[in-house]
Amino acid sequence: MYAVIGAGPMGLATARNLSKQGLPFVGYELNGDVGGLWDIDNPHSTMYETAHLISSKRMTEFREFPMDERVATYPHHAELKRYFQDYARHFGLYEHYRFNTRVLSVTPEGEGWRVTVERHGEPSSRWFDGVLIASGTLHTPNLPALPGHFDGEIRHAREYRDPSLFRDKRVLIVGCGNSACDMAVDAVHQANSVDLSVRRGYYFLPKFIGGRPSDSIGGKIKLPRRLKQWLDARLIRMIIGRPSDYGLPDPDYRLYEAHPVINSLVLHHLGHGDITPRTDIADIQGRTVTFTDGSRADYDLILLATGYKLDYPFIDSDLLNWQGDAPRLYLNVFHPHYDNLFMMGMIEAAGLGWEGRNEQAELVALYLKRRAEGHAAAARLENTKRERAGASLDGGYRYLKLSRMAYYVHKDSYRAEVAHQRRALQEQ
Repeated sequence: MYAVIGAGPMGLATARNLSKQGLPFVGYELNGDVGGLWDIDNPHSTMYETAHLISSKRMTEFREFPMDERVATYPHHAELKRYFQDYARHFGLYEHYRFNTRVLSVTPEGEGWRVTVERHGEPSSRWFDGVLIASGTLHTPNLPALPGHFDGEIRHAREYRDPSLFRDKRVLIVGCGNSACDMAVDAVHQANSVDLSVRRGYYFLPKFIGGRPSDSIGGKIKLPRRLKQWLDARLIRMIIGRPSDYGLPDPDYRLYEAHPVINSLVLHHLGHGDITPRTDIADIQGRTVTFTDGSRADYDLILLATGYKLDYPFIDSDLLNWQGDAPRLYLNVFHPHYDNLFMMGMIEAAGLGWEGRNEQAELVALYLKRRAEGHAAAARLENTKRERAGASLDGGYRYLKLSRMAYYVHKDSYRAEVAHQRRALQEQ
């Protein structure tokens, strides 16, 4: 019997693939329903009312369970909640889950793992042959220390739910990732003023090019990495210009070496003066913020859209082979020493979608099946994961040395390696 922790997209994909292989499992979910962060009613969700997918539905959906044609190209979070509920019902996954259940600890015991949980205030524990952790990567806020003291309101983006937070306030949003830009656009329609503090350059991509979702364009012809970076950057520059045309810093790295911002509106509002670009914060006194370029302004609210840190509070980080900003694993999932502990979905890549994560889950489930059968391919994979734990699958891209990039991979390189290992396990 295996334990699956989490009922978000990755947890459901994991459960689905264990079920397909006939492997028994119990799922644990902190919330009362499936969907993970896409369920805004989940008290632990980081979702906000105006949120939509930043990748298009056809590039994101599970292949064996396409989204309805009536669903928008970039669906609203409510559509995605329904999608995951339908997915779980269609594949009979609800019956395997224990909802409203918090995992308190995961500890090794003998050849397996002891999982202790709490449900309705009652603790209990159970021994499992293996544990598959699919609890997500966007839970614990990254809270940078701000210089000085602010007399106004400071919030992290995790607390943001709807644009009424900004009403009649002078707002400073710190950060320029996808959520930061979404929230800046929301604030335009509510706040007295909106400023965006940006420390480094970002690449911006529109959601549509020629009426088609931008993530669906290209890719049929595989180009050399440097040529693709150059051509795509030229195309984007022709369409929207440089970030510096809008008052933002230009990136000092090549396209695809960090996750781009997929937003068609933030540059529009910057260009119209609805959002004022600012540099990094140098000092805060009272309600006055001084920036590194010497400018200053007064604010009522500082919203920290500064991302999240990997955090799995129910298991000792040493058990995850944690090194630096993330666990060091083969394919970001296989532990070098434990053959029955897996980090599901601890992966980020442009264009990977849920199908790419489903392929990961398919590989793990197939490995467990082969391992139980004593298949030689499972033993070979065990040797590989010990030798190649933490090996880069960056496809030659020089990803920025940021904590959120610690588990970033190149989509094609990753999927090719997963497919290679899957084929090996499928051999008779």
